[in-house]
Amino acid sequence: MGIFDFVKSVGKQLGIGDEETPPTADELKKELDSHGLGTENVQVEIEGDKAIIKGEVADQSIFEKALIAVGNTLGVSKVEASEISVSGGSGDPSDPLLHEVKKGDNLWKIAEKHYGNGSKYPVIFEANKPMLKDPDLIYPGQMLRIPALEK
Repeated sequence: MGIFDFVKSVGKQLGIGDEETPPTADELKKELDSHGLGTENVQVEIEGDKAIIKGEVADQSIFEKALIAVGNTLGVSKVEASEISVSGGSGDPSDPLLHEVKKGDNLWKIAEKHYGNGSKYPVIFEANKPMLKDPDLIYPGQMLRIPALEK
């Protein structure tokens, strides 16, 4: 696991400030826990505009959701996840497939690109809940997780 890049100037704003003022570790932890993902055993630290997540999660999907929940925050340009483990699996999470939303993208186009079938967009929407509340409300610079299709 390494460092994942995000767009510092886009995302959810926490607290008072702007993109030049990264959120505090406490603000990021509170935001992460607000999604009810099962991240009670995850700690968040801040070094400049880089967030560091440490601890343990139950599975790969929780790891990926924690990564995008923290990374899609205004003022965060990188998320380091080298000190996080998955309790139910091999211990180390695998690298997730992430997609940076570009101008003109919608979930249909993203599903078409990654799955060859735009009608699979609900898979991407469900994989990014609860951070996504509406499949039509995505924005350029946002990072989305792209899960493998179940066979």
